[in-house]
Amino acid sequence: MSKLETATARLNAALDELERRAGSYSAKGAQLSDLQEERETLLRRVAELEEESRSLTSTNEQIEGRLDDAIGEIHAALGH
Repeated sequence: MSKLETATARLNAALDELERRAGSYSAKGAQLSDLQEERETLLRRVAELEEESRSLTSTNEQIEGRLDDAIGEIHAALGH
């Protein structure tokens, strides 16, 4: 094999490797984009759930107060 053929074969092998790696990086870039989109969706959902939790906590506190008042009235009516 001549020096030119050897160099051409090495160049072709290097180009093949470059194309393989470029494809791999492209796929990883798409995967990263998908993961970032999923992260944003999850962050929005977490924010919604935190707001719902605050609302439920407030409702529970109101119910607790009303139940305490009702229990107090029942005790008073029964003379306890």
